[in-house]
Amino acid sequence: MVSEAPPFWWTKTGWQAICLYPLSFVYGRISGAVMRHRRRHALPVPVVCVGNFTVGGAGKTPTAIALARAAKAKGLKPGFLSRGYGGSLDVTTVVDPHHHRSTAVGDEPLLLAREALTVISRRRVAGAEKLVAEGVDLVIMDDGFQSARLLVDYALIVVDSLRGIGNGWVVPSGPVRAPLGIQMRQLDAILKVGKGDAADQFVRKASRSGKPVLVANVMPQAAGELSGVSVLAYAGIADPQKFYRTLADLGCVIADRQDFPDHHHLADDEIADLLSRAEKQGLQLVTTAKDSIRLAGGHGQAAELSKRSKTVEIDMVFDDPKAPDLIIDRAIEACRRRRLVKKN
Repeated sequence: MVSEAPPFWWTKTGWQAICLYPLSFVYGRISGAVMRHRRRHALPVPVVCVGNFTVGGAGKTPTAIALARAAKAKGLKPGFLSRGYGGSLDVTTVVDPHHHRSTAVGDEPLLLAREALTVISRRRVAGAEKLVAEGVDLVIMDDGFQSARLLVDYALIVVDSLRGIGNGWVVPSGPVRAPLGIQMRQLDAILKVGKGDAADQFVRKASRSGKPVLVANVMPQAAGELSGVSVLAYAGIADPQKFYRTLADLGCVIADRQDFPDHHHLADDEIADLLSRAEKQGLQLVTTAKDSIRLAGGHGQAAELSKRSKTVEIDMVFDDPKAPDLIIDRAIEACRRRRLVKKN
């Protein structure tokens, strides 16, 4: 899977996409066949998958966290399943947010582990079975919709309303992970995040095909102290512009900014550069939760950057407050039905 999305993926189809079409055709055939035909492993507990159609961030992790919080409020014990992208560990591991660093387990698993039991595994079935063995009664997959290794009871696909599905072409001509028709048939609902209109045409098509469309927005947590403050904002996420828009909404004055690749671990010279620029310009350093957690546990200048940076934490807030409960209830019911069918 491509880790960094080239800019032409998010613009009108051009010569780059056309030239890469033969590779996209092959990739689409393979990814589609995987989704259609791979044998799926069934767990004894409900499985909710939070995925997206495309490469790059759409808001999966805050959505998964919102579902886990709803599950805990219902008296359930949810657990997160992640591949641990960006981490070095290649064995199934229970993430310890007080011990592990992002270089070992990845940044997103550390964020998830602050909320509920989290397991990383390159083999999703092994990771899921570890969660069950740990007493979890609801598995929430952060990504993995296209892998088709686990039987999913409810697939919620997150779409960013400002980027949509880009040019709509399959990797490497565009950001789409597998043919949209196949993906559409296997999802249960779409979650449109934000107030943009880039995804509207696609969302209307999904709605006409009978797929429920939910709406949510990213809300920053208690960051009022940044209003009117001149900042140096830095972000190593799939869509840094989303972070900058959040800061603008908070009333920040973004005097300087620095983009890094998604999941990027800052090198010493990059850390020194950020500290120097902030010092010279008299700016407050500000960053995302993912970037902050990659600095956690660091020493020297990494520790200094962490100390001097304010972190903007975000929540995924559904327009319908009952939506997370409904998703969980439907996953539980789907699990109950399949277990009854298997028993009979």
